[in-house]
Amino acid sequence: MRPETIAVHAGRPSEGPLSPPVVLASNFRGIGYTREEGSPTWEALESAIGALEGGETVAFSSGMAATAAIVERLPAGARVVGPAVAYTGVRRLLSEREATGHIELESVDMTDTGAVERAVGGAALLWVETPTNPMVGIAELDRLIEAAHEAGAEVAVDTTFATPLLQRPLELGADIAMHSATKFIGGHSDLLLGIATARDPARAETLRHVRGTIGATPGALEAFLALRGLRTLAVRLERGSASAAVLAERLAAHPAVSTVHYPGLPSDPGHERAQRLMDGFGAMLAFEVAAGADAAQAVAERVRVFVHATSLGGVESLIERRRRYAAEVAPDALLRVSVGIEHVEDLWEDLARALGPE
Repeated sequence: MRPETIAVHAGRPSEGPLSPPVVLASNFRGIGYTREEGSPTWEALESAIGALEGGETVAFSSGMAATAAIVERLPAGARVVGPAVAYTGVRRLLSEREATGHIELESVDMTDTGAVERAVGGAALLWVETPTNPMVGIAELDRLIEAAHEAGAEVAVDTTFATPLLQRPLELGADIAMHSATKFIGGHSDLLLGIATARDPARAETLRHVRGTIGATPGALEAFLALRGLRTLAVRLERGSASAAVLAERLAAHPAVSTVHYPGLPSDPGHERAQRLMDGFGAMLAFEVAAGADAAQAVAERVRVFVHATSLGGVESLIERRRRYAAEVAPDALLRVSVGIEHVEDLWEDLARALGPE
């Protein structure tokens, strides 16, 4: 079956209710705590994502919990090659682990294939984020995985922006695929949950052990909502991606905009890579306002259909100037945009009005 069909049908019970119920239990007769033994509600979600990714999935309380578990498995002093441009929480986690001596960290631009290939020698882990947050850059994932494995490094890939429908890193040879299911998979801005899927069942079991040890388990309701969100991911992502393409093209022609970052544009540096490695260009874009940071902030505050808020991947379109966070690595006037399922003309009229006359 194709991924869109798997997303609808995987993880359903073989008998009884069509949809897995919410099982609100901390323990079971004769087994033990769900923290260590699992829950039917988590397992349904894990089964569905595992079928999509082609591996064994472990669900966590958040994307950051999944990230922390992947790093936690490493021996003290392990060398990690991580992304210079990525989600702030991941960069902060890796930096803090380096500061405490847990890992040795080298941060590299993941869109610079040669730089990554030169850096992976002696590494225990290569952590890749693609498309990158917030710049929507595209890593040459197949080459990075090959280089890392030749150097003896494990490869973990955060492809939250793409979702398992647009990119499946395990098919390219990655060891772990990670998603913040809070975003597109959940799709309604009403849950926190993380997903890690491993090609090797033994690696998945290690992640499951870490999850139970540190207590990073997902809530039953959150797992239920994430699985329900997965069922509509294909139609939501199709609508958001189509609208993102229209908005990116129009923004690129607007005089108030200096740069648009969207791999669907033929002029984008990641366009050919995305065409080759992904099944679509996605619903995330970013653009820079020519008049600078204050003007960009004003645009974010003037929108009425877009929501001026953080996060991404929900049914509602979101816009945010990422450099309002001091730790963010991005141009001062960059606005990150998550395109939802509203009518594209309403979205464009909102942006055009906020940007000012052409």
